[in-house]
Amino acid sequence: MLEKIFKLKENKTNVRTEIVAGLTTFMTMAYIIALNPNLLTNFDVGSSLWNGVFMATCIASAIGMFVMAFAANKPFAMAPGMGLNSFFALVVGNIVSITGLTYVESFQAALCIILIEGCIFIVLSVLNVREKIVDAIPLGVRLGIAPAIGMMLMNIGLGSNAGVYSETGGPFYAMSNFFGSLTATLARDTMGSGYPTMVLTVATMFIGLFVIVILAQKGVKAAVILGMLVASVINWAGQAIFLNTNPFAALTTQSFVPPVKDMVDTTLFKFNFSGFAQIGWFTVVTLIVTFCIIDMFDTIGTLVGTASRAGMLDKDGKMPKMKEALLADAVGTVVGSATGTSTVTTFVESASGVEAGGRTGLTALTTGIIFLLCIFISPVAAVIPAAATSAALIYVGVLMITGLKNVQFDDICQSVPVALMLIAMPVSGSIGHAIGIGLITYTVIKLFTGKAKEVSVLTYVLSAIFLIKFFLVA
Repeated sequence: MLEKIFKLKENKTNVRTEIVAGLTTFMTMAYIIALNPNLLTNFDVGSSLWNGVFMATCIASAIGMFVMAFAANKPFAMAPGMGLNSFFALVVGNIVSITGLTYVESFQAALCIILIEGCIFIVLSVLNVREKIVDAIPLGVRLGIAPAIGMMLMNIGLGSNAGVYSETGGPFYAMSNFFGSLTATLARDTMGSGYPTMVLTVATMFIGLFVIVILAQKGVKAAVILGMLVASVINWAGQAIFLNTNPFAALTTQSFVPPVKDMVDTTLFKFNFSGFAQIGWFTVVTLIVTFCIIDMFDTIGTLVGTASRAGMLDKDGKMPKMKEALLADAVGTVVGSATGTSTVTTFVESASGVEAGGRTGLTALTTGIIFLLCIFISPVAAVIPAAATSAALIYVGVLMITGLKNVQFDDICQSVPVALMLIAMPVSGSIGHAIGIGLITYTVIKLFTGKAKEVSVLTYVLSAIFLIKFFLVA
């Protein structure tokens, strides 16, 4: 049955490998289950809106992954996009200021924007417009997407993924505050009581990374998830032994009953069209275009970059069933708007599952099922240490950087756009914006070196759109 649906032998994989890959992907992106409602509700944990967004995050992510699994047969996971959710929260706050509505009412008005965006993407996907946009990205820029995502993953792993708070403030991060300090004494004084936790975080991160590398070198296919499990055990033991804290304390206080009523009351099909009408048409159009551009190129970048690492691209750098894969995130976004969350997009953490051997939709299906189960077992997901997931992100990031060997650095039309993308993606935190910078750079170099005819019309259009977005859209 599974062989017939997912063509496992054709893709040189098996059920066990796909399930392990799906679990690996989940473990690296489980943070979104709690972080997304935190960001969208201004950390109003326990409120009806928070519970509604929590439910929506699990449901919309799962449905998006089910479409990815059965329509595209690809191992890519989906969830409300980081960056886009923060932007959505900012939009909600602005709607409160513009209209005088409550935060919940403004939230429900903003969901109308996400609904429109998702519907637009469904139409564009069905008409193959999004696929043509993918094809318009020059091969040189396309080859640089995977390494740039690798840099971004490493930056997340060593930077923003695991933060420490203390009486002196925070968050403090491994790279900027631990390794960035001139001396260990300075780091300790800066982080105060959070310093022992940071030491445990760094130790967990690197032990997990080394375990993954050693196991991978020995040919163990489950190297990533085993390394994360070893790192988790070390972190839990460290919390109990050295920090005198119970790493599983949350399991005794949190409820395992899904807050369905809160979702029904606050977010499920709660589109506030009257509030939406008060925003103003120019602002609405601007917001829809902004969401569309960021989401489109974040998804395209993740799909192309991860597929490149998995060997799923053909000789022209194109991925089979790209249309269906793009349709999955469009459906996920519409479902997200109907259930109560911001734009659903393909997650860059999918690369961890691909590295664990995931090659078919069974990987995405596995991750989606676990997301649904988290409606009941979310407290269990919460005990996975961020430092353990950092180990996996760093390792996968290093592997994706090896894609630079395919870039022709003696060709200035490839080397400059790729170099800028390598720095732009981790610094900006946006895959879409980095691709935009790469496209603009490629187009300008071709235009002013007498090779304007080598640039397609659609590439010119995309470059112009990004220029307008970067410099003219308020």
